[in-house]
Amino acid sequence: MQILDYSHNPTLVFASLLVALMAGFTGLSLTKGLSERNMVHRKFLIALASIALGGGIWSMHFVAMLGLQLPIMFYYDAAITLASALVAILVVGIALLILHFRQRTRGTLVLAGMIVGLGVLAMHYIGMSGLELCQALYTPSGIALAIVASCALNVAAFSIAYGKRTNRNIIVGTLFFGFAVFAVHFVAIGGTDFVAIDVLSEVGPLISKEVMAIGVVLSSFVLCAAFLLTGITFSTSPQPVAAPQTAAVANPEAGLEASAKPVPESDSQIRTDENPLAPAAKKQIPYEQGGRTFFVDAETIAAIRAEGHYTHLYTATDRLFCVWTITEAEKRLTPGPFIRTHRSYLINPAFVTGFERFKDNGVCHFEVASLSKAPVSRSRLRVVRDALGV
Repeated sequence: MQILDYSHNPTLVFASLLVALMAGFTGLSLTKGLSERNMVHRKFLIALASIALGGGIWSMHFVAMLGLQLPIMFYYDAAITLASALVAILVVGIALLILHFRQRTRGTLVLAGMIVGLGVLAMHYIGMSGLELCQALYTPSGIALAIVASCALNVAAFSIAYGKRTNRNIIVGTLFFGFAVFAVHFVAIGGTDFVAIDVLSEVGPLISKEVMAIGVVLSSFVLCAAFLLTGITFSTSPQPVAAPQTAAVANPEAGLEASAKPVPESDSQIRTDENPLAPAAKKQIPYEQGGRTFFVDAETIAAIRAEGHYTHLYTATDRLFCVWTITEAEKRLTPGPFIRTHRSYLINPAFVTGFERFKDNGVCHFEVASLSKAPVSRSRLRVVRDALGV
């Protein structure tokens, strides 16, 4: 078998990079602020993001393949080509479910990046197996290099984009993701040779390059439209939690109304560990609102719930967004009024209005805004009962 010479159309190579970048931005932007959505809306947006990212990976691959110039005519098997697209969407969907329905840690970020990295390669090699009248030959070193590059770049992309869900991180994560998909394709192609074959091994109907071009143009057009719509939302999106400028919160121990007045970050109280001669100050918890950082007294917080790398603070009237992790909150507020009831919850026993025990766990009930109850795990049951005196 004679090895075929091949080249690439520079215009289509550049177009494939743009497709990858648009897919990355659209998918990563769609998932911003999901913690504030209800379960149905969250699943719907994850499905859309999976289609955007997975479909973008597929579109990038075949835009680049349209730019592949071989000295022979070749076709694509429609069934295998469709399977490659579905694999990409499914794999990305699994990664997004891990990121949004499990506690977001360094391990889950690496796992999600590895899954997407291997998914990009799976889509690539499945798509290449759909070539007819032309066969791709791979070298072990080429495959190994493609695996390392894909996993490393995608882990970096998801670690950046999901490390902190800021606009800047999403944009930088988009650049890493787009470059990852683009680079992996051409790294894999660089380790590939092509030979002409006379045997057709069709699984489904054949698709010519002309028909494939129509399909790729349509998918890229849809992706461009989604990119533009997402870009408009991205540039005007509000902060994830809209809290009033001043929120009255109840202090059940004093029986009075206390005001959780926002305090600018520069006016925060000096911590006693930095100035041991200063009088003991009440512990303050920061929350984000309107692009600024404010503080609320810890005694006015009924419960703290983990949400990925962040937490929500529940007062008598509001739910506030805090950049602390649940572990950091527990560390900073110890000693204090809070006790750990569950891996995702810290509660203030003074706000508990009822306790319900089940066979090997329990529930603490509250009468505060946006929070009616908090779970008590089996391992924390005795500590919680002791704190509540039941």
